[in-house]
Amino acid sequence: MLAKRIEEVSLNSWPALQQILFDGWVLRFSKGYTKRANSVNPLFGSSMDVNEKVDTCERFYAQKGLPPLFRLTPFSSPPELDQVLEGRKYRKIDPTLVLHLDLEDRRVESASSGELREETLDDWMDLFGRLNGSSGEHQGAHREVLQAIPSQRVLTSLVDAGRVVSCAVGVLEGSYFGIFDLITDWQQRNRGYATKLVAGLLGWAREHGGCHAYIQVMRSNEPARHMYAELGYEEAYEYWYRIAGNG
Repeated sequence: MLAKRIEEVSLNSWPALQQILFDGWVLRFSKGYTKRANSVNPLFGSSMDVNEKVDTCERFYAQKGLPPLFRLTPFSSPPELDQVLEGRKYRKIDPTLVLHLDLEDRRVESASSGELREETLDDWMDLFGRLNGSSGEHQGAHREVLQAIPSQRVLTSLVDAGRVVSCAVGVLEGSYFGIFDLITDWQQRNRGYATKLVAGLLGWAREHGGCHAYIQVMRSNEPARHMYAELGYEEAYEYWYRIAGNG
C-alpha cells in the first residue's frame, strides 16, 4: 500500500535521536525538536490493553521531560486509539496532509528565476536559522536529526540576485523522495521561489532514481496546498496529533 510505504520512509527520513519499540508502537524522542520526532507512532498490531499502553507511554515521556504526544493516521493500530485518547482528554491538533507525486508520469516545469545550490550542513543550518528567524533553542537537536538521516540527503538553497531566498532538505530512500524544512524569506514570499526550489529538488530526485515524491503540509496552509497542487501533488493520506491537556 502506497500510503503505508510513504509513512515508513517519511519516518526514516526524519529520524528520532532515540526510539523505543513497544508492542507495535514506536516511541520517538528528539529533545523536543519537532512533534514528528517526539511522538508515539502506533504503526503495528498490538496485544496489550490500549489504556495500559497509553499509561506506559505517558511515563516514558514524563521521564524525558516531554509531553505525551501521539501521531495518528487512518491506519494506526488499534483502530479505536483515536477515540480512546479523546476519552482521556487528549486534544486533536495540527491535521496534516501527506501529498504524493508520481515522478515517472509527470515532468515538473520550474520558474525561471533563481539558482539552486547545494550547501554544507554548517552553511545550511546558518541559512535556515536566518530565514526562519529562530532563536537557536533547538538548533543542536535539529543538526543531530539532519546528521542522523540514514538515506541520501541533499541540503539546498535558492539564490536570486546573490541572496539566498529559500532553502529545504531533500531525502531519497530507494525510489521515494521527501522534502522537509522548506522555508522562504518572509520578505520574498509569493514570488514563486518555493515553487522553483521544490521543482529543482524534484528534478534532482528524478536524476537520482526517484519515482515517488512526497511532502507534508498542514491542512490549514492553503497557499502551500495550492502550490503543491500546481506541481501535481495529490493527497495520499492525513495524519494528526493527540496531546494531553487543555493548553
